[in-house]
Amino acid sequence: MCHVIVTCRSMLWTLLSILAAFGELIAFMSTDWLVGFPRTPDAVFGPHGATTAGEAYRPTLGIYGRCIKLPHLQRGILCGPYAVHFGEIASGFWQATSIFLAAGILLLCAVAFISVFTMCFQSIMKKSIFNVCGLLQGIAGLFLILGLMLYPAGWGSDKVQLYCGPDAAPYRAGLCSMGWAFYTAMGGTVLTFVCAVFSAQAEIATSSDKVQEEIEEGKSLICLL
Repeated sequence: MCHVIVTCRSMLWTLLSILAAFGELIAFMSTDWLVGFPRTPDAVFGPHGATTAGEAYRPTLGIYGRCIKLPHLQRGILCGPYAVHFGEIASGFWQATSIFLAAGILLLCAVAFISVFTMCFQSIMKKSIFNVCGLLQGIAGLFLILGLMLYPAGWGSDKVQLYCGPDAAPYRAGLCSMGWAFYTAMGGTVLTFVCAVFSAQAEIATSSDKVQEEIEEGKSLICLL
């Protein structure tokens, strides 16, 4: 018989797990990892034939994408991948970052998907599903840390210097500033480890004496604070 067990701690762990996976995925796909120094688009011909320069803006550069302003486009900002193939990513360090982040995000998405079903299934192959998911989140967190540690090592690449100036070097961003995607990835990594630790509390909450008592009473839907 399937028992639906809902507790505050298990629901909080589920929501945090989904939030961590979603945050890391959005950050990985974003172009706002580095914000370049202010610049003006190339001069263009105005309506009367005179050359006019566009307004100053700050381009952004992601792990595999970028946003730039082209004067001949009416919509202004053009965002998209600069790397069509994996080998075209700015540096080998960023390629390694992509692999580690993708591996961590894949694990987090798998845990987020499984966490939705923990209300009905609390064990898998006689192992607590919360403990298994917590272990996977810990491994994912390690992958994310490795990716974030390698990311600044790629700041010395030619691609980064186009956005951050010639002073850009490994672990020195030059004229660039960090974008929201980098901080989101860092926050998601911290949240991943929080979820890994908190999974133990979710396990305790769903296997408590109160839950067992309600199961023995024949209840199929169990909601506890």
